Amino acid sequence: MPPRFGARLVVAIAPADVGKRVTVRRSTAEGFRDTVGELVSWCDGVLTVRRRNGELVEIAEETLAAAKVVPPL
Repeated sequence: MPPRFGARLVVAIAPADVGKRVTVRRSTAEGFRDTVGELVSWCDGVLTVRRRNGELVEIAEETLAAAKVVPPL
């Protein structure tokens, strides 16, 4: 049987990244959801990300599956 390779999920953001553009993958009851936008706050275990359309998405820290800083548009 050939070896199988999978992606490793890593959370590579921190509260110090507030103000930067990030991509975040979180687990939900339905599976995974992705959000890309500006990390506007990280307080009391909740991240707030502003999407390009201005929508604010609140993400519980314990649901993070992967995240990283991405280049600005």
